[in-house]
Amino acid sequence: MDDRTRESLLWGVVGTLSFLVLVQGYELLAAATVTVGVKAGVALVVGVTTTTVTTVARDRLLDARRRPAENESP
Repeated sequence: MDDRTRESLLWGVVGTLSFLVLVQGYELLAAATVTVGVKAGVALVVGVTTTTVTTVARDRLLDARRRPAENESP
């Protein structure tokens, strides 16, 4: 597996687990319950979104780092 793909997927896992921890904390503090289906669905959306944003942001940040700044002479 490509390093870029692995990194993006791992960030997706981090985002998913962070969301699930936040939902668990909400349930403990608010004494409210969220169904397992809603948790799984939103966690899946968070994971896919985090993976996608990580891939796009990484490419943009690396491209910006390679380009010289406008005020620099070549």
